[in-house]
Amino acid sequence: MGALRLCKTRSFLLFLLPGILLGAPLTAAAQQEEPLHALVDSLNNEGSYQQAMDLLLPELQRDPDDYALLWRASEVLANWGRITREDEDLQEQRYEESVDFARRAVARDSTDAEGWFHLGKALGRLALHRGGKTKVNMSKEVKESFEKALEIAPDHPLALHGLARWHREVANLSWFLRTAAKIIYGGLPPASNEQAVELFQRAIRLQPDNIAHHLELGKTYLEMDEEEKAAAELQKVLELPVARADDPEWKEEAEELLEKIRN
Repeated sequence: MGALRLCKTRSFLLFLLPGILLGAPLTAAAQQEEPLHALVDSLNNEGSYQQAMDLLLPELQRDPDDYALLWRASEVLANWGRITREDEDLQEQRYEESVDFARRAVARDSTDAEGWFHLGKALGRLALHRGGKTKVNMSKEVKESFEKALEIAPDHPLALHGLARWHREVANLSWFLRTAAKIIYGGLPPASNEQAVELFQRAIRLQPDNIAHHLELGKTYLEMDEEEKAAAELQKVLELPVARADDPEWKEEAEELLEKIRN
């Protein structure tokens, strides 16, 4: 199984790299969508991030404290940043702006789950561009943000997914990185693959057709050397219809992992 284990050369806490997470928000507040919100969500889901921001920014200039617009701006910029692979400086800038919008959203309304979820997501991605103690502290805040979202909305599937990925990536850090974090920076909260599996399964029960949930659960099973379970989840990824901009990429990754299992 050694050749099948996920790459251990990941940068420290690369746990929100691909995937988290397009998809329409599910809280009661988000369900009361205005036409602009629905249009932005549609553009975001199809990967039309520039067009989505072109709609959001003028509205935020008129009303800088609009909670629903703030967290949507954070979401769009985090997703846009993820595909900005050719320009690391621009990617970092988009993640920084995503964090700023999410913090403003939480400051405006700390009682709704969306702001907290998007803060965790944005911080996780920005952490890729930080090092040392800053990265460790940001990781802790990522976990806390997802947990706050789930305190408010226990059935928020994307927050469940985010927290699951946090558990998996921290649980599978190398001994060296874990020891360095403990000795130099005071350590990280406990994490386990088993907890990640439970959280991914909860997310799947809520969103059974979400490709990212199945892919990440499959990757978690690979970390646990459970190839049969991993293959079942990866096969599910291939069978599900494309619904979001990132889905074709996730299908390609699932196919590559299945080939490794079969060979």
